[in-house]
Amino acid sequence: LPSPSFLFSVVGIFGQRWRLFSSAGRSALSLSHFPALVAATNSAVGQGFRGSSRSSVPRIMLTCEDTNDVDEKLVPKLKPPLSDRIHKPRDSLLSGTRGWTNYRGLLNFCIILLVLSNGRVALENLLKYGILVDPGKWVRYMLLDPGVWPPLYILAGLNLCILCALGVEKLLSTGMLSEGIARHIQVLNLSSILLLPPVVVFTYECNPVASSMALGFVTMLFLKLVSYHMVNLWCRQQRASHKHHKRRSSSGNDKSLLQPVDNGRCTTQTVSYPDNLNLYDIYYFMFVPTLCYELNFPRSSRIRKRFLFRRFIESLLLFQLILALAQQWIVPIMQNSLKPFQEMNFPAMLERLLKLAVPNILIWLVMFYWFFHSTLNTLAELMRFADREFYKDWWNAETVQYFWQNWNIPVHQWCLRHLYKPLVAAGMSRSRACVMVFLLSAFFHEYLVSVPLKMFRVWAFFGMLAQVPFAFFIDNCLRNRYRNLGNMAVWMSLMIGQPLAILMYYHDYYIINYGTPRAT
Repeated sequence: LPSPSFLFSVVGIFGQRWRLFSSAGRSALSLSHFPALVAATNSAVGQGFRGSSRSSVPRIMLTCEDTNDVDEKLVPKLKPPLSDRIHKPRDSLLSGTRGWTNYRGLLNFCIILLVLSNGRVALENLLKYGILVDPGKWVRYMLLDPGVWPPLYILAGLNLCILCALGVEKLLSTGMLSEGIARHIQVLNLSSILLLPPVVVFTYECNPVASSMALGFVTMLFLKLVSYHMVNLWCRQQRASHKHHKRRSSSGNDKSLLQPVDNGRCTTQTVSYPDNLNLYDIYYFMFVPTLCYELNFPRSSRIRKRFLFRRFIESLLLFQLILALAQQWIVPIMQNSLKPFQEMNFPAMLERLLKLAVPNILIWLVMFYWFFHSTLNTLAELMRFADREFYKDWWNAETVQYFWQNWNIPVHQWCLRHLYKPLVAAGMSRSRACVMVFLLSAFFHEYLVSVPLKMFRVWAFFGMLAQVPFAFFIDNCLRNRYRNLGNMAVWMSLMIGQPLAILMYYHDYYIINYGTPRAT
């Protein structure tokens, strides 16, 4: 039987618990108080049945007092209902004046929605067309087609233009050739670079893809040789005016060449004019991933093999991904869009355009990463070229100017150094110089599209020129009022403008080469 000390302990515990709950009120009763009560009771029961003496009672009461102190802190002090202030001046959470910036949940929702929607489209494509990806088809198309040989001849002939440019500069450095005669030779050489390849493409049956690649190298060589001639001209002018003979870096300070860089210790052997006029120097410039010539490029101390291997594998895998997406996603949409364009069915044309926008921008983003990050970093690592800033945060562009200045840094640097600044220095206004930059860009866009397809539609040309009023509209109507709308407008132009141009060129190319389109 329980001892008297046990009964006294149990009665005391329940008495204190009851007083505590009664004083706090029924509203303060919480399940959080029961664990302490049960623990104290179990302790007392265990000691009572073991026949504990009366000396154990103070110890049990001490435990109850400690538990009572802790529980009183947990029980809230009740206030009169009217003393609690519920309302105060506050803006809604999504209001701009609230300053709330944590939208992580909404971002996760958008990512899930994007994955689900594109997954549905991919599944629909597979169910409708089956698996269209055939890597061997591209290999056969590029290797077995006899139309790839004329573009290869074009690339081989470019070496003559490179040697001609080097020979003219050597003669100028020794004074054996006057500036006037040399300028005519340089203009003739540069003109032949741009004019002779289209003659070859239109004369022979050329593969359009191989022709596009060859003309891309032609454009790159033209821009590089323009920079090569201009920089050597500046060096001759400096030497004639008895100034320092060393060529300035693009920032105007050669000390930048000796600073440490992230991809290894930067080492540079300073070269002065005319010691730079040799085959090694000009061909190094031809392969290095930049369009702006310098006598002294920043060089890394070694080739990082692991970095090079990762970038090389990235280049191969992403290139295969681009081809697979084009075969599986782009080609069926373009084939089904021919008839609406032929019949001028505008609702159907709009539907085809919007359907092409998503795969087009996806492939464009993959191509951007493949070329500007994987491929150019691979080439730069092989050449130990230390300047790896090939792009900036163009995806945050709120203006057209910011986008074109940051998505292709090598071209932007060339336009700024060899076109925009010389025009401004010659007295042209900044706005007109900017228009001239867009004119040159529009010309090369049309050159790279129309010549391989053997048709001139000037849609790429006018599409680039349309960037000028579009930039004015964003700056004056959107960006000053709503900054996010400017970024949205830039993205919208990429998602809608490019697919529209692709559809128009593909439609005309198909009509010219294959006749009346048929829906599939």
